[in-house]
Amino acid sequence: MTIPALNLNFSHLLTGKVSRTQQVFWLSLSLTFAGIYAYPALQEALSHEYIVQDDARQHVFWMRRFLDSQVFPGDLIADYFQSVAPWGYATFYRIFATVGIDPMTLSKILPPTLGLVATAYCFGITLQLLPVPVAGFIASLLLNQNLWMRDDLVSATPVTFVYPLFLAFVYYRLRQLLLPTLVAIALLGLFYPQCVLIVALLLIVQLGRWEQGRFRLSPVRSDYWFCGWGLGVACMVLFPYLNPSEFGSVITVTQARRLSAFSAEGWSSFFNDDPWNYWVCGKRSGMLPTEWCRLMAKYSILLVPPQVWVSFSLPFLLNYPSRFPLVKRVSRGISFLPQMLLVSMGMFVAAHLFLFKLHLPNRYTEHSLRIVVALAAAVALTILLDTGLQVAQTKGKPLWGVGFMGGLVAILMVYPSLLQANDYPFPISRYTVGTMPELYEFLQQQPQDTVIASLTEEANSLPTFAQRSILVGGEGYALPYHLDYYHEMYQRTVDLIEAQYSLDEGVVQDFIRRYGVDLWLVERGAFTPEYVMGNRWIQEYETAATGARLSLQGGGLPVLAAKMERCMVFEGEGLVVLSANCLGISH
Repeated sequence: MTIPALNLNFSHLLTGKVSRTQQVFWLSLSLTFAGIYAYPALQEALSHEYIVQDDARQHVFWMRRFLDSQVFPGDLIADYFQSVAPWGYATFYRIFATVGIDPMTLSKILPPTLGLVATAYCFGITLQLLPVPVAGFIASLLLNQNLWMRDDLVSATPVTFVYPLFLAFVYYRLRQLLLPTLVAIALLGLFYPQCVLIVALLLIVQLGRWEQGRFRLSPVRSDYWFCGWGLGVACMVLFPYLNPSEFGSVITVTQARRLSAFSAEGWSSFFNDDPWNYWVCGKRSGMLPTEWCRLMAKYSILLVPPQVWVSFSLPFLLNYPSRFPLVKRVSRGISFLPQMLLVSMGMFVAAHLFLFKLHLPNRYTEHSLRIVVALAAAVALTILLDTGLQVAQTKGKPLWGVGFMGGLVAILMVYPSLLQANDYPFPISRYTVGTMPELYEFLQQQPQDTVIASLTEEANSLPTFAQRSILVGGEGYALPYHLDYYHEMYQRTVDLIEAQYSLDEGVVQDFIRRYGVDLWLVERGAFTPEYVMGNRWIQEYETAATGARLSLQGGGLPVLAAKMERCMVFEGEGLVVLSANCLGISH
């Protein structure tokens, strides 16, 4: 008697009337798992005084200006990243800075919070598609797995806000709530404008219907209100982005093909002769999320997240309501999913046709695919689960139904563990830990207008940990999308390489005067041909790198190496800080 009752309870979760208690329970469970996935990243973020997420090193460091207007004065890198930051994103951090919250600290605690918001909206959207709380839990679980297999959410950069805001738009649109929908569109444009183009096309596409093999305009008057007002808000928030950048025009395709930075091996790799690695799995040019491609490349196409394959079954299930009874409870809102795919692919194609004018093609599909796949797979799994339970009950073998449900849930939950067991990190955080606190403390004691020249990897962390300006930075700082900025960064780096390995004191002195360098950070072992050839950053600048290598191979002693002991003001763990004032003094 106990087993049938247990089975009936499981069936009721899927087919019975949805109670408030059920919704609260499954939503709470969804939020709990979102917290579980986020906890390791949060724990890592708070584990060290000097730790920063890799992308935040570029996109957040300059916001210390909100706390102290004197920091990073005249800093080209800080000025550039401040100029390209969306207004809403920068304002969000500024508001917290006004009450004394360090932007870098906020960037560490923000991702888990936004993950919880995205989870709640995902749960609510699923109930609009299929009013079964279990489906909401499954969708939220799958979405969080998608979010933590990539470092978009944890980065605390503009892309972090895509998921809660885009999901908010979908939720309010499905609920037919005009004002919240417009607010979501406005916020999305203020934080991540590319997605507003997807939203605008979605509103237009929803004016049409495909019924009985014919295209018809929507008979629902509210669809036209949503479209009109939504497009109006989208145009308003996108208008400021039409103004030209103070750092020059956006690079053209012809110009980009000439730069090594955009080659397959470049630091902003884009172009690739392999069609698969360009159109499908290109980090910036491809259609699929990069983590799916990494899984396919490292293991097999079969180890792409199982939800991807399950989501393919949804169109088939929806066509057979007699065989899968729960299909009858799926709402018309399910059309949102293919519509999202359609407009995302449309923008992907448009971004390729107008390359770089609409930013990067991948940005129009990767986020949509993660969301659509999670929602579609959740609906499909719930339908299959319901059918499995009913078949088991009909055959008088309720344990089969319980086992089917338990096995399905177990597979969903252990998938991240399977990734970890196969040396694929989960969750992915890409935090960078500063290993030289003494250096950071020394630099913090220098004047705020100090400029540091360096070709070491450690230099990339100095704006964040030491809050001092660097003359040039590695690949994360030398973004090649605005020509004036890129050309300046390129020339600075070439001049730095030439000066660092020059045998002529005049070249070093001229470099110091031209760029106002105060300190020079070098590695003790930097003055060998092997070091130059093994330094990827230097090798990106082929002509300058070749000149430096030939100079060293010729047996000459660069000025910096000759004056190292006399001009050294700090040393630690193989790194030496030299006084530029000392270097600029002739013998």
